[in-house]
Amino acid sequence: MGSISEAKTLGEIGSILVLLSVIPLAGSALAIIGLILTLIAVKYISDALKDRSIFSNILVAIVLAIIGVAVGGVVVLGTLLRYVGLRRLAVGSTAHPAHIGGLIAGIIIALVIVWIMFIVAAYFQRKSYEIIATRLNVSTFRTAALVYLIGAALVIIAVGFVLLFVAQILFVVAFFSIKADETPHVTMPPAGPSTQAGGSTQTAAPSTQTGRFCAKCGASLPSDVIYCPSCGASQSA
Repeated sequence: MGSISEAKTLGEIGSILVLLSVIPLAGSALAIIGLILTLIAVKYISDALKDRSIFSNILVAIVLAIIGVAVGGVVVLGTLLRYVGLRRLAVGSTAHPAHIGGLIAGIIIALVIVWIMFIVAAYFQRKSYEIIATRLNVSTFRTAALVYLIGAALVIIAVGFVLLFVAQILFVVAFFSIKADETPHVTMPPAGPSTQAGGSTQTAAPSTQTGRFCAKCGASLPSDVIYCPSCGASQSA
């Protein structure tokens, strides 16, 4: 089980790698690695705080996003195959307007499916980071998750992508804002008089009955005496 300190480190690295997804060519690979590290970081936080809902919500978000992309891809692929098949059956090389309209409609349906699933995934992600923000007292997580949800809803226009980028920057700041683990100090209460019923106090006295007895007079002896307090006989032997 990971600690908050380990989660902080993984989250910092993972969120930065996701932020670098805008880099051409290598961006996709960096984003995948970053998402995996961030997921592990959230798992560590969930374990450390003993709150399973933190990880379960973020896991649901990831699964929904994957399903959305998969379903959208299947719809696009099916639409393309249908369009190619109709083109082959058509007379001549000119595509019928209805065929082109069906292709465009299929692509729009796929994008809508991905968009809706993306919004729902962002909602579950926000639920997870809301708990983290409250439990770790890092409000930036709450702000980042809200901006991300708004960006997901507005991703159909250019401003949505800008908000997603801003949200990712806030996630980086949030992970860096997590305080490292601190070992709690347990303070034992000082020895003092104990209060009894009726308000009277009684000072606890250490027990001197250790099972030792004077070999000469048989008196009970404390554990640290050398001479018997009753008869004065030496007890060193």
